[in-house]
Amino acid sequence: MINKVVSGAEEATRDIPDGATIMLGGFGLCGIPENCIAALVKKGIKDLTCISNNAGVDDFGIGLMLQQRQVKKMVSSYVGENAEFERQLLSGELEVELIPQGTLATRCMAAGYGMPAIFTPAGVGTEVAEGKEVRNFNGKDYLMEYAFDADFALVKAWKGDTAGNLIYRSTSRNFNPVMAMAGKVTIAEVEELVEAGELDPDQVHTPGVFVHRIFQGADYEKRIEQRTVRTKN
Repeated sequence: MINKVVSGAEEATRDIPDGATIMLGGFGLCGIPENCIAALVKKGIKDLTCISNNAGVDDFGIGLMLQQRQVKKMVSSYVGENAEFERQLLSGELEVELIPQGTLATRCMAAGYGMPAIFTPAGVGTEVAEGKEVRNFNGKDYLMEYAFDADFALVKAWKGDTAGNLIYRSTSRNFNPVMAMAGKVTIAEVEELVEAGELDPDQVHTPGVFVHRIFQGADYEKRIEQRTVRTKN
């Protein structure tokens, strides 16, 4: 078996070039590949197309790459927490494709399953459908959406083993598993890396066959996107 384990984020992302299309897992600020993002910022690559549920916040997550003008196009379902994203969008500096969240997830899944396209009722009759094929099945219109074609998928898991098997926790399972399936090259960072055979097979969410590189990350911040507290009466 080819050794999938690398020393860290810089080695794992070493061959991501300018102009690449990359998927970034996570939901909000939960389960995002923090170490890989930091490595891409340090490397300074540019003209990226980023596929992600969200665009991070101004000073964290994908927001760090937006600050450095590394992102050419953002493909997301939610971008409401990032003022720099809004500024670049309104000024015409950033190309944006907004997608219904279920469609985003299913286009990732289709890529992982080897399906070229899906049909969904989401977006029919709206701006989302402009320029796209609509077909009618059993009296109902469906929008055809193509599977994503991503060069790299960057995901983050709670625990992984040296064979690339991954276990996620809670909300981080929303997009990381489907993106891990979908990248031509999948890079996984984990909070804890163990030897092959130490994970319970019944608990594995992403089999190692989908993962090309894996490393144990460090210094995870685990920020809260919107902190809400109860006031005293």
